[in-house]
Amino acid sequence: MAESTTEQQPFAGWDKPELDLTDADWQSGSQGLGDVQIAFVEGFIAMRNGGRPQSPSLIFSPAEWHAFVRGARSGRFDLT
Repeated sequence: MAESTTEQQPFAGWDKPELDLTDADWQSGSQGLGDVQIAFVEGFIAMRNGGRPQSPSLIFSPAEWHAFVRGARSGRFDLT
């Protein structure tokens, strides 16, 4: 069977820069009780799994972060 590769295209409307998170100041998202960590970098919010910091991070614009937090507080996301 021949192997094939496809080049992954960015999502439509994806206007976030490639952020250098190497020296980001990661903070616990739950006062040290969970594995989610966040960092504020160049006007964006990065979120990662603190138990696996080498895994990809999610990048939010301030408006996206606000919507995410509002949704989480209203119970739309199970963050446990």
